[in-house]
Parts: sequence; C-alpha cells; structure tokens
Amino acid sequence: MKTFCYNTALRSAARQITARYDAAVGTAGIGSAQFTLLKTLAAHEPLALTELGARLRLDRSTIGRNVRVLEKAGLLTLGDGSDGRETAVALTAQGQSVLAAAAPLWEQAQQELEERLGKEGSASLRALLQNLEGDAAG
Repeated sequence: MKTFCYNTALRSAARQITARYDAAVGTAGIGSAQFTLLKTLAAHEPLALTELGARLRLDRSTIGRNVRVLEKAGLLTLGDGSDGRETAVALTAQGQSVLAAAAPLWEQAQQELEERLGKEGSASLRALLQNLEGDAAG
C-alpha cells in the first residue's frame, strides 16, 4: 500500500504526545488520562458517571475502570446521584491537591508542544482536531 495512512500517523503521534504529557504529570503521581478526568471533574463536580463519560467521550466501562483506580488512590469519592439511580463522582481533598500539583506540569507540556508547532502550526492543529472531533460526535 503506497497511500499515506492517516490512522497510523495519528495513532503514532497520539502515542508520542501522550507519552510526553504522561511524563510531565507523572511526577504528581498520575497519568495524562487521569489528569484529564480530574480536571473535567473539578470543573463540573459532582458529575454522574454517565455525564463524565459523555464529556470525555469514553464508554461507561472505561470510565468505571478509571474512576475505580482514582477512588482506590483516594483522589475521588463516589456517592448517589441526583435521582438515586446514578453514581456521582467528586474530587477528594487529596484529588484536589494532586490536580493542583499536576496542573502547572501539564501547562508546561502544553507550552512545549505549542513552541514546537509554532503559532500557526498550533492554530492549524487545533482547527483540524476540532473538525475531526465534530465528525466523531455527529
């Protein structure tokens, strides 16, 4: 096959970028996926598991696994949702501390990527990714 494969290139780039963000926030004791979950939760807590999954575009089983790991680490607490049928998730004080420690590390990784891409490259990548995300949602 001589055609450029978008899937392969995007997956490879995603793995490399994820590794950079993981290394950055890893010193705070979490990975980039956990950081994203904590950050999303902090902005909207408490959230039902279903709503958290929808915001992160993750299925219920993936959210459940990630939440259990963070709960076991003492970063999240689970409780009854607003109607009693849902489980609500909220940050613990320890979760807030870990997020506060990881945020500047994530910002540094973000800044390094933007510097590598340049102003125009960063803007182009954001636009392309938003376009692809819109396609995935629809």
